[in-house]
Amino acid sequence: MLFNRRKLEIPTSDQALAGRSERWFAIADRHRVLDAPVVTDEVPDGLEVAIFGLGCFWGAEEIFWQTPGVWSTSVGYAGGSTPHPSYEEVCSGRTGHTEAVRVVFDPTTVSYADLVKAFFAFHDPTQGMRQGNDTGTQYRSAIYTLGEEQAQTAKELKEAYEPALLERGYGPITTEIAPAPTYYYAEDHHQQYLAKNPHGYRCHSATNVPFPAGG
Repeated sequence: MLFNRRKLEIPTSDQALAGRSERWFAIADRHRVLDAPVVTDEVPDGLEVAIFGLGCFWGAEEIFWQTPGVWSTSVGYAGGSTPHPSYEEVCSGRTGHTEAVRVVFDPTTVSYADLVKAFFAFHDPTQGMRQGNDTGTQYRSAIYTLGEEQAQTAKELKEAYEPALLERGYGPITTEIAPAPTYYYAEDHHQQYLAKNPHGYRCHSATNVPFPAGG
């Protein structure tokens, strides 16, 4: 029981695993579906980046690579203290990271607001440290913003959507909205996992609560 409780609490930097000084594994050059670079620390002119956590990152990445206007996606870890963690370390609850998706998109085709609405539409943002049957800090809902404009948009859309959820009997939105921390790429076999394993695990279930008109 103590171990399970710890998995629901984000460790402090003093409690977190030490991690590593650099990434120790290679990642494929090209996206399995979008045929764009997977590692996109530098993005082409005119494109922008968004980072979301919405439960298991296998299904979350699939949601975004299917979105028109998205140029590339990757999965990784964000929001914790351990540098360059492994998947097993993140799942232990001792890094503080949540499973995240990094989305590189063309804002002339899909707006950041549209991506945030998709984020809210494809998971239950009221569940705290879990998503469905998956429990632990690595499954928490999060929007990590790059710049004040993204932060304002995320907060406004959260405030617009929460009353609709409450009206349908859901609790308050627990989504963490914070400036983007360091994003650490996950191991290569997790990248585009459901393209490599079409019958793999999908955990996302929408609330089916429509976004308010005009939101």
